[in-house]
Amino acid sequence: MTENAKKSEKTILLLSVSAGAGHARAAEAIRAYAELADPSCRVIHLDVMDYVTTGFRKIYTDFYMRLVNRAPTLWGYLYNYSNDARSDSSMEKLRRSLERWNAKALLREIANLHPDAIICTHFLPAEMLARLIARRELHCPVWVQVTDFDLHRMWVHAGIAGYFAANQEVAFRLRAHGIAANAIHVTGIPIMPAFAQTLSRAVCAQEFGLDPSRLTILLMGGGAGLGNLDELAARLLELRIDLENTCSQCQLVVLAGKNLKSLQALQSLAQFYPKRLFPFGFTSQVERLMACADLVVTKPGGLTTSECLAMGLPMIVNAPIPGQEERNADFVMEQGVALKAVDALALAYRVQELIAQPDKLSNMAARAKSLGKPNAAKTVFEHVLSSLI
Repeated sequence: MTENAKKSEKTILLLSVSAGAGHARAAEAIRAYAELADPSCRVIHLDVMDYVTTGFRKIYTDFYMRLVNRAPTLWGYLYNYSNDARSDSSMEKLRRSLERWNAKALLREIANLHPDAIICTHFLPAEMLARLIARRELHCPVWVQVTDFDLHRMWVHAGIAGYFAANQEVAFRLRAHGIAANAIHVTGIPIMPAFAQTLSRAVCAQEFGLDPSRLTILLMGGGAGLGNLDELAARLLELRIDLENTCSQCQLVVLAGKNLKSLQALQSLAQFYPKRLFPFGFTSQVERLMACADLVVTKPGGLTTSECLAMGLPMIVNAPIPGQEERNADFVMEQGVALKAVDALALAYRVQELIAQPDKLSNMAARAKSLGKPNAAKTVFEHVLSSLI
């Protein structure tokens, strides 16, 4: 390789936080696109939690997960409280001091990598790096990718090169916080390149043993607040009674992820519903299962919501946790691409309502497709890379 070629190579560092899966998935989507588009560009993805103390990690990730699963109302209060808190309050100063003390290993790693640009898919590294920028200790541009359809104050910091927003409302809120309009880019939320492909429903259905002619419902997530996945599946499969057998031809695909207990319960239930219930554990082919679906029942995380929109899938959002998921749910409902289920009974009613109104389901699908931004990762990567040339 020539010396000029070496000089032209760029290093882009992606920083995420493993508090929920969405932030890491957004970073991985950018990295995956970069590998396809420009192999000469070195793109490195780091989880900030790998560079902090054990105690800080437990508070930031383990405590967060317990809180949203066991005390969602309390999490909603903290979300709103921290959004409204003054940046010069005693609690905010203490929080930033703890972060600064825990960030030393991360900052050393950044110095070792010498990145040409940094993209943060979580507000924590953005806040850490903003302090370095203010002290002129970091000289490469730092970009921020907001990973929800709403903006929390903790995403906003001085000295950031630019922001990538999920929608126009997030851009509006960024401007209201004093971010210059020319530093804001409405790109959508990065999702894996596979979601930008044109997939054949018939081909994908054959891969999973599904009937492409049947109305297919995809149930995703842990069903928090609604009951166990097998219980939800059983309730949905029984809807044929209410719908005068309309639903007897429906297929239900359920993704249990890494929850082996749920998967085993679903597999047992599937024996009573041959060719109608299809349970899966963790899969890297979600986009191919989505290509088979007519309706998705899911929790409204920013990444999952973006994937559904990219695939043109109407949604029923189930029991969103207060805070960012509630705001995401509000967005898709306002846009006419989702209904909301607050409990298992409401879920059964919403599914019944949509199956009985195929024109409404079709209109929701068309609207979802029009809102989808399957090329967000491409747009983000190319924008950052072009800014370095």
